[in-house]
Amino acid sequence: MNRVRLGRSGVEVTALGLGTAPLGGLYTDVGEEAAHATVAAAWQRGLRYFDTAPHYGLGLAERRLGQALRAYPRDACTVSTKVGRRLEPCEDGGDDLAHGFAVPARHRRVWDFSADGVRRTLESSLERLGLDRVDVVYLHDPDDHAEQAFNEGYTALERLRAEGVVGAIGAGMNQTAMLTRFVRDTDVDVVLCAGRFTLLDQSALTDLLPAARDRGTTVVVGGVFNSGLLADPAPGARYDYRAAPAALLERALRLKEVAERHGTTLRGAALAFAAAHPAVGCVLLGARSAAEVHDGADRFAAPVPAAFWRELKETGLLPGDAPVPQEAGPLPADAPEPQETGLPPGDAPEPR
Repeated sequence: MNRVRLGRSGVEVTALGLGTAPLGGLYTDVGEEAAHATVAAAWQRGLRYFDTAPHYGLGLAERRLGQALRAYPRDACTVSTKVGRRLEPCEDGGDDLAHGFAVPARHRRVWDFSADGVRRTLESSLERLGLDRVDVVYLHDPDDHAEQAFNEGYTALERLRAEGVVGAIGAGMNQTAMLTRFVRDTDVDVVLCAGRFTLLDQSALTDLLPAARDRGTTVVVGGVFNSGLLADPAPGARYDYRAAPAALLERALRLKEVAERHGTTLRGAALAFAAAHPAVGCVLLGARSAAEVHDGADRFAAPVPAAFWRELKETGLLPGDAPVPQEAGPLPADAPEPQETGLPPGDAPEPR
């Protein structure tokens, strides 16, 4: 699987990575064996970038990812985690479903983008992961903490990068305006944009993606299925962590019908669209089972017919200027060349 360098850093990620929020029990419980099998399947399919966070299951995703990765060479993969939410022990408060995770609420989250908070949070993540380092650290959802995140949190990450503690730094959010500010006003290597560059929401095209391309900042796209609506559009499906509005469900069903008529799948089209923009270096696949990993890898590898994209634009299901795989422009002249991974040919995705 092709690898891309994050900005001007020396850190590389594969074009498809594994997002681990589901391994922390997002919405429903995931067993230990299923969690480890998910990571094993990702490794088997050539995914070498793994993203996690303390927020995911109150540290459970970090612990499970670290345990699973012990079976593989550390230098062969890239691991990212996030700072901004410190975990503090608390009396058992039932479950954590109010925050979206089916785990016991034995810790509480404390917003903290201070320099001390960044270092303490990272140290705790390393302990849970069982690693001596991570490759990438993101400021996580600083929406309501902009002043501290820019003045203290970012400065702390910049110092950690200068000290060689981490290889690349960035911010991860579900909005584009503040991510664009990070791209324009700081020296981040990468930003993680969740849910804002999908077949249902192209808002990142307005500000973030053009700014990232101009600055040479890599964009990692998460939430490509918008919390599940683009994976399986049906009554009760979620969109941005909530029940999908009727109008969006209808739109997703129209997209699915067009995809099937052109001999492709909605999931494959969603992955291909997110990967098409030249500023995007990686798409994260959130999976809770080995079967979901294999399905995602298969869909990511399968070409999507040009006629499908044409129909979406002709019918207004996609903006006419939205880049799609066949129309995406070339990477900038100074973009890194894809790196070979040594995987058997059958494990590498076909060009899209």
